[in-house]
Amino acid sequence: MKESQTPKSNEKAALLSSPVEHIDFKSFDARPIIDAMAKMSFTSRDLARATDIFNKAVGEPDGAVILTLAGSTSAGGCMDVYRDLVATGMVDAVVSTGASIVDMDFFEALGFRHYQGDVAADDNALRAQYIDRIYDTYIDEEELQSCDETIKLIADGLERRAYSSREFIWEMGRWLKQNSVKKNSLIETCYDHNVPIFVPAFSDCSAGFGLVKHQVEHPENHITIDSIKDFRELTEIKIAAGTTGLLMVGGGVPKNFVQDTVVCAEILGKEVDMHKYAIQITVADVRDGACSSSTLKEAASWGKVDTTFEQMVFAEASSVLPLLASDAYHRGAWKDRPRRNFAQLFT
Repeated sequence: MKESQTPKSNEKAALLSSPVEHIDFKSFDARPIIDAMAKMSFTSRDLARATDIFNKAVGEPDGAVILTLAGSTSAGGCMDVYRDLVATGMVDAVVSTGASIVDMDFFEALGFRHYQGDVAADDNALRAQYIDRIYDTYIDEEELQSCDETIKLIADGLERRAYSSREFIWEMGRWLKQNSVKKNSLIETCYDHNVPIFVPAFSDCSAGFGLVKHQVEHPENHITIDSIKDFRELTEIKIAAGTTGLLMVGGGVPKNFVQDTVVCAEILGKEVDMHKYAIQITVADVRDGACSSSTLKEAASWGKVDTTFEQMVFAEASSVLPLLASDAYHRGAWKDRPRRNFAQLFT
């Protein structure tokens, strides 16, 4: 799975010569930095408070932590951060955009890489080389199309029915157990630890291309992705979870989707608490009224998030998230934390 469809030209090979290396938050101890930042001001103090809230959420007896991902930090070097938060038991469920799960994590599990690039590159020249750009990061489009084909291959082998994105990603994890080139991807790690992954807009990524091709080739007998089933299943997790904490990277659909579970449970006649702990790391501006930039205090007016332990961190996530994760890892509240195994709710 890890060879491109055609040999790379010398020019293309030169552009794709510096792979992104994913940071390992276990390899350094950020506690002294976070402790010092707590005595500062501005974003430093916000990050320190957010880290303290995350540690409280991890240490909550019988609590659950849900990670939401939007944006491209997985491609930019944080992929192992998310994987290791799951592997150490600090995250119990994941809600994400399709890009983070398919175009980035599953893509690298197939043996492909993301590469350091140039934000000032000539994008027409990149297009001529079949290279896609995410700010200063490059992806080989031919390899992405191989990823699309693999999604189609998995879909072709499944029973024809409606799947939640969680169910389909679970099948991706099952496939990776036998076929992955890079072991210990986020998908495979979640599969190993019964941590469900939801992608509410699943077709908005490489999975979409593969699934469209699957449906075109099987017009009368194909699988579909049921986003309503996604919402119901995630709400069932919120009902079962009790006290919940949110670690939200970026905003968008994943942020709103997980927050809405409180309202959905209420509509179903189930009494659940608002999310007790909430952290959002974002660079979005709060003035335009968009969901991605709505503050956690604003979410309280909708009955979604308690305001006692909430913190906005206005920063580019790859610059602060490894510090938060390292601090939590070395403080060690996760060591005595039982795994929630939420994927078993649906077996």
